[in-house]
Amino acid sequence: MEKIKVGIVNYLNTKPLIYGLNQSPVMNDLELIGDYPANVARLLLEGKIDMGLVPVAVIPQLKEYHINTDYCIGCDGPVASVCLFSEVPVEQIDTVLLDYQSRTSVALAKVLLREHWKVTPKLVDTRTDYRADIKGTTGGVVIGDRALEQRNKSKYVYDLGEAWKEMTGLPFVFAAWVSNKPLPADFVESFNQANAAGVNCIPSVVATTPYPVFDLHAYYTRYIDYNLDAAKRQALQLFLSKLAQLETAPATPQIAAIASH
Repeated sequence: MEKIKVGIVNYLNTKPLIYGLNQSPVMNDLELIGDYPANVARLLLEGKIDMGLVPVAVIPQLKEYHINTDYCIGCDGPVASVCLFSEVPVEQIDTVLLDYQSRTSVALAKVLLREHWKVTPKLVDTRTDYRADIKGTTGGVVIGDRALEQRNKSKYVYDLGEAWKEMTGLPFVFAAWVSNKPLPADFVESFNQANAAGVNCIPSVVATTPYPVFDLHAYYTRYIDYNLDAAKRQALQLFLSKLAQLETAPATPQIAAIASH
């Protein structure tokens, strides 16, 4: 039987889910393909993988989509690793560098800048590491492990999960296991059980992942919320509706990618 191609993200926040997969017999039925979120989304759009842990902002671009399992990369309040960083308060930021590795976080930042902070800075796409350019009145949206590092460098840290919670009262879903076709029910059930096992083995994940920059046990238990429950599904639908509004809203000034350090 041909293996099911599954796109994964090699960030710290996915390690419990991947740990569960690696301990499960379901690994015999799949091929894992690792990349950063925006590229996993592209692979799913192009049909090069069957399912991926993809940024949910890609969902409207899929001709067909299925959200699989009861697990996701989400939060219910601060997420720690998806933030707007700056040297000045948000109302003084005139330019925001957007993380090239993300779709959902960039879209969320645009929603929050407009609806929550009510500011309209210039938005700049990036293609390479841009963190050295976060200075003066230039802020930057940074995600993943690099965001945990940036927390120790920037004076102002605006957590996007926390801001969304303040604005809507809801949790947030950054990424979910999305397929571009129906997958066999027994495979999805086994995959779901593997996710559950990984989330229940967080002490083992922490023990095998030395990371002095941030307390990983706190990250996995207090910041990342892996359960794709009813409240998160409601929040996902709200976010997708705001994403549609964003597409039709008057454009915020945005310029081409900068050459970064």
